[in-house]
Amino acid sequence: MSNQMNRPLRLGMVGGGTGAYIGNIHRIAARQDGAFQLVAGAFDANPQAGHAFAASQQIDPARSYDNYQAMVAAEVEREDGIEAVAICTPNFTHYPIAKAFIEAGIAVICEKPLTATLEEALALEQLVRDSGVFMGVTYTYSGYPMVHEARALVAAGKIGKVRALQVEYPLEWMATAIESEGNAQAAWRTDPKKNGRGGSIGDIGTHAYHLAGFVSGLKLQSLTADLATFVNGRQLDDHAHVMLRYEGGARGLLWSSQVALGCSNGLRLRVFGELASLSWFQEQPNELIYSPLNGRTEILKRGAEDLSEAAKVRTRTPPGHPEGYLEAFANLYAGFAEFIHAQKQGRAPSAIGQHIPTAYDGLKGVAFVDAVVDSAEAKDQPWLTPIAV
Repeated sequence: MSNQMNRPLRLGMVGGGTGAYIGNIHRIAARQDGAFQLVAGAFDANPQAGHAFAASQQIDPARSYDNYQAMVAAEVEREDGIEAVAICTPNFTHYPIAKAFIEAGIAVICEKPLTATLEEALALEQLVRDSGVFMGVTYTYSGYPMVHEARALVAAGKIGKVRALQVEYPLEWMATAIESEGNAQAAWRTDPKKNGRGGSIGDIGTHAYHLAGFVSGLKLQSLTADLATFVNGRQLDDHAHVMLRYEGGARGLLWSSQVALGCSNGLRLRVFGELASLSWFQEQPNELIYSPLNGRTEILKRGAEDLSEAAKVRTRTPPGHPEGYLEAFANLYAGFAEFIHAQKQGRAPSAIGQHIPTAYDGLKGVAFVDAVVDSAEAKDQPWLTPIAV
């Protein structure tokens, strides 16, 4: 993998402390290329727990903060203050945290979905545009090399005009009421006050929606949705079917489920064009299936010499050495770092810093969730047009 050689950016983190799965993923991704150095944090809503975690990460005690407000206030006064912050907290906290750091001129890397409400997402994206401060959103699956290869093939016209696409993201981890059995990750994801209006559609459906749009280049025009909650007592959907209509006439189907038994992380995308189709499966991420009209189906493999530059620059190991989730996440961080450096230096970002998910992509995801829930709740208007973003 190649990347623009720059010094590590000083990184802070909000949330992501002891027991937080996604926080460790962010830290691994941030340090994999030496693009960031974690130097500060407010790692837990419980300050003592946060300080203990900071000590375990060799963070200077003076830069371990009780809360994000104290972190912003102190870091902007330091000559060696943080240049970016990773937000690894529940959805309902994203807006105030991101707003505080952006207003302080500090770049933000935020977990998806961007915010818990559409109003917050619109305000935050507007703030990013007005301030010019960078904000990246971790739509992880757009970090995979073969996803970029699929995108490049569609953009180059190799499958012709897109006619239809199918994207699915089934999981089984919430097939029972684990939120009532002490599972903290499930507890906030099933609480509409903390998670937002969408359950499975907000947590994993947004990943599927972003992946479909990223690869196909299509803009959603309207949708109709059917949401279900199969686990008794659960407040949000745990299963969703959505029919999609795209500008230009293409049709799509999206399925997300947190109660699909036998499915570990079954994200799958199929794009059908006039000349060929493409198929990518997250559990076999190093392969992309290309099926041309009246031709032989090909299995395109990561690491091949004739792949696009976008795929090559995100490839880390030789062919036959599998790459997966952590590497894809690290590709996002490498892209974020390159974009921030390019912005500071007044130049265009190199390939790794292009086609990365930003605040605008986060806004589109929240608008999608809002439209899905509106459609599912509508009595007499099944087809709804999402907000024009």
